Amino acid sequence: MGIVTAASAGWTVRRGRTASVVTLLGGSAIALISSTQTWATTEISGAIVSSTGADAVPLLQPLSLAALASSLALALTGRVVRLVLAAAAAAIGALLVAFSVPVASAAPVSAIETAVTEHTGIAGSASVAELVDEVSAGPWAWAGVAGAVIVFAGGALALSTGARWARAGRRYESAVPRSLPGAGPLDAVDTWDDLSRGDDPTETHADEPPRRGDPEA
Repeated sequence: MGIVTAASAGWTVRRGRTASVVTLLGGSAIALISSTQTWATTEISGAIVSSTGADAVPLLQPLSLAALASSLALALTGRVVRLVLAAAAAAIGALLVAFSVPVASAAPVSAIETAVTEHTGIAGSASVAELVDEVSAGPWAWAGVAGAVIVFAGGALALSTGARWARAGRRYESAVPRSLPGAGPLDAVDTWDDLSRGDDPTETHADEPPRRGDPEA
């Protein structure tokens, strides 16, 4: 049992970066898309009035965009900034859940208020409530809730594993040549690496033995 737990923990650390970024991207994309769709509807004088997610939850779009930006920045920052971004992403997810669940579950009049005002010209919560008999929440409201939960999960995963992620770009820091002189004939990769460093791949320095296959060898 201990071996399985240790293996699972090792996998989480190794894949934590990818899993966190993908989860945050997916959750924020779902929440953002849902903000443009119909969350609530009502009927006034025989006409159907609908409200989008952005109208029902005004902070839905800006918070979703913030989560999207944090997911892209997570993979490129150092440990301290990474943990701050992860905590912020988890907090954004929690806020989105807190704002979205009441709309999806209870469909309050406030979720349709902006749309009713645009349709009738009547403003004010009390005045709108007198016009509206019933508000119905649509499936996109629950999609927004799902996106919020996924954002929270991605932020929590990044927060729990981010301190042990490998630093981005480490694989590119080594300046050691891919092959040593004399190791064999130049291939396309060796030649390209030499050109990238500003060296002449056909030149043999005096203090280096000739490569195998050179005329001097």
